[in-house]
Amino acid sequence: MDIEQKQEEIIDHFVKQASSLEGSALGSLVVEATSHPSLFAFSEILAVPNVLQLEGTETSVHLDVLRLFSQGTWSDYKSDASRLPQLVPDQVLKLKQLTVLTLAETNKVLPYDQLMQELDVINVRELEDFLINECMYAGIVRGKLDQLRKCFEVQFAAGRDPRPGQLGSMIHTLSNWLDTSNNLLITIQEKMKWADTMTELAKEHKKEVEDRVEEVKKSSSHKADIDFRGHEEIYSEPGGVMDYEEDRSRPKRRRHPIYR
Repeated sequence: MDIEQKQEEIIDHFVKQASSLEGSALGSLVVEATSHPSLFAFSEILAVPNVLQLEGTETSVHLDVLRLFSQGTWSDYKSDASRLPQLVPDQVLKLKQLTVLTLAETNKVLPYDQLMQELDVINVRELEDFLINECMYAGIVRGKLDQLRKCFEVQFAAGRDPRPGQLGSMIHTLSNWLDTSNNLLITIQEKMKWADTMTELAKEHKKEVEDRVEEVKKSSSHKADIDFRGHEEIYSEPGGVMDYEEDRSRPKRRRHPIYR
């Protein structure tokens, strides 16, 4: 089962639970959802009316935590830690995984120094272990660890919940991609049409050459036939070469002298 299908089932489970709970009872659900090892999208849970009703109440902090995991990073949590509840270890791990996904959205080459700072990791070995064991093995990213250049080359990263204003940017990017694809398709079609035209011209040229060769062959054959017939007539004419030769081969008569 791929990560997207698995997440759909998990999200559906938490949405149903959230729809049946109210107030402070949603707090434990938020902790459970944000600690789940296979859940990385929270917008559907945030859209549940019972969850949205936490806004402005004494338990609104649970809504803030859910929003943090939906769109925030580990650095965001640290800057607002005094107001938010302390995270359990599984939540800390999840938020750091989500932080890697956020960084991978805009950069496909992530320097080790930047990752160590964003994740509060003290050395390269710990960072590489985290990227391998907690990110790549989890299936949320794929990439190459470049120890020589000290960076992580991202080949794939799972998407996070879109942030406010990000949807418009995504639509704009997709529209540009669509326009580029359409232009490329038109160019390919024009190239194919040109190739077809050149193929037809090549066929016509080949046929013309073959026709000319055939004409030359016929002309040469006709001329050779005429020459042969001419020689044949010469050798067969009366008094011709053959008669002359035959005449030469006959013995000559000797004339007797005449005495007067």
